[in-house]
Amino acid sequence: MFTHEIIASFNELETSLYNYICQNGEKVIYMRIRELADEAHVSTASILRFCKKINCEGFSEFKVKLKMHLGENKKTVLKSPQHSVTEFFERTLKGDIEEKIKEAALLVAKAESVIFIGVGSSGILAEYGARYFSCIGKLSMYIKDPYFPTHSQFRHNSITIALSVSGEGHSTVTHLHQLKQEGSKVISITNHKHSTIAKISDINIPYYVTEEWFENANITTQIPVMYILESMAREIYKLSELN
Repeated sequence: MFTHEIIASFNELETSLYNYICQNGEKVIYMRIRELADEAHVSTASILRFCKKINCEGFSEFKVKLKMHLGENKKTVLKSPQHSVTEFFERTLKGDIEEKIKEAALLVAKAESVIFIGVGSSGILAEYGARYFSCIGKLSMYIKDPYFPTHSQFRHNSITIALSVSGEGHSTVTHLHQLKQEGSKVISITNHKHSTIAKISDINIPYYVTEEWFENANITTQIPVMYILESMAREIYKLSELN
């Protein structure tokens, strides 16, 4: 409802009105325009101009949209961890994920080094993956900054493992494109296979769980990602023991 562009266009008076609405939204949806004007210390004309600026024909339409906006942002009822894990096992382990993990492990085993990338919770798991792989003897590093300099010797014959729930993170796509241009093969672990990151990967391992959001933060469970990373690492170790 209040996009970055709209908020940036507010003048001082409109910003003051915006702040009042944000702090008193549940009360505003039941107010008359004169009541809001008195409470926010602005004129009714200023309120109507404010409504026009956020693409509402008038104050009545504004209150309807505000009520819908507040309803969308109400506290999410979180699923239990057991529900998320069960969902993953029921949807995914009945498919070909084990074969995908073995295929990815074989590709990693042939590489000299592994580069993990991801942001947010995926970045935390990427750092964990780099540590876990290094513990089983596979030289790995996590790169958070797409402009972080990596020596050409490390990039040579490397594998990039990209983690992303949505598979659409702009910074991850940009970083991935850069590494692909430098000759790195790509394995991605995403929530579904119909995403940009999945499509530009040599191997994609999707895990299919219901995405969850809380106050604009993606809190989708990362248990499937840990399972995939640890399973892949153990497969890599088995392959190294055979050589």
